[in-house]
This record gives sequence, C-alpha cells and structure tokens, in this order.
Amino acid sequence: MQEAVTIRRFEADKDTSVLSDIWLRASIIAHPFIGEATLREQQPLMEDVYLPMASTWVAERGGKAIGFLCLLKSHIAALFVDPEQQGQGVGRQLLDFAATRHDRLTLEVYTDNAKAMAFYERYGFIIESQREADDQGQPFANARMVWRATQS
Repeated sequence: MQEAVTIRRFEADKDTSVLSDIWLRASIIAHPFIGEATLREQQPLMEDVYLPMASTWVAERGGKAIGFLCLLKSHIAALFVDPEQQGQGVGRQLLDFAATRHDRLTLEVYTDNAKAMAFYERYGFIIESQREADDQGQPFANARMVWRATQS
C-alpha cells in the first residue's frame, strides 16, 4: 500500500526548485499549445514571483514533494501534480484542502487543457466566464471557473 499524502506549507529554500520542476514537467504535458520554449522562459516567474507571493501548499508522499497548490485568498492560482503521480487522487486532495478553508473557490484554466477542465468539472467547478487570451495576451482561451461549498 502506498504511503499517505500529507500537505504542508511551502518552504522556499527546500521547495522552490522541486516545485518549479513539477510545474515545468506538468505544464509541458498539459499545455503543449504554449510550447516548451515559452514555458521554460516562464519558469523563473514561477520560482521568483508566483510560488513566494501565494499561500503555497505542498503535497508530499514519503517526504517527497509530488504536487502543490497556490492560493491567492480563495483563488487557486496554481495546482500542479507531478506527472508520475497524476491519477492517484493528489490533485483532489489539494482541492479538498483548499475547500476546507474557503466556501467559494475560483480559478482560471486553459480551455485547451481538456484533462484539467474535466477534472475541475468533476469536482463541481462551473464555468463563470471565458476570455480568448491569457494573462500574457497570448491567444490561448481561458475559462474562469467557480466552486461553491453549497453546490457539492
């Protein structure tokens, strides 16, 4: 039987490079439409801006980081699971963790990331709005999704 997943606070010195690696590997798979070169260019933003500015939580198994969640209040700014650990409930545990802290959660997801869209819809998120460009102004459609505790 596999060890249980635990969730703990982000520790910059210990976690930054590991979570950045998880983000990059997962993003290359989930966002092929962006392109690996662009994702590699964006990686320093993950390390220097996004991870430290959010309330970041690390999912680990056996002392090894396998995923993470970044919250900006009740907005999920990032949720990534190591590709080798996907499909084992880690992402759901991270969502459950966020849901115990907030009655309403929001997030944005690329609509071309069908696997993520389906994952969030299964959890109970609904599309609130859509836009045709991402935060960098690139032509990658995004859906803003919302979850409320009363709907699940």
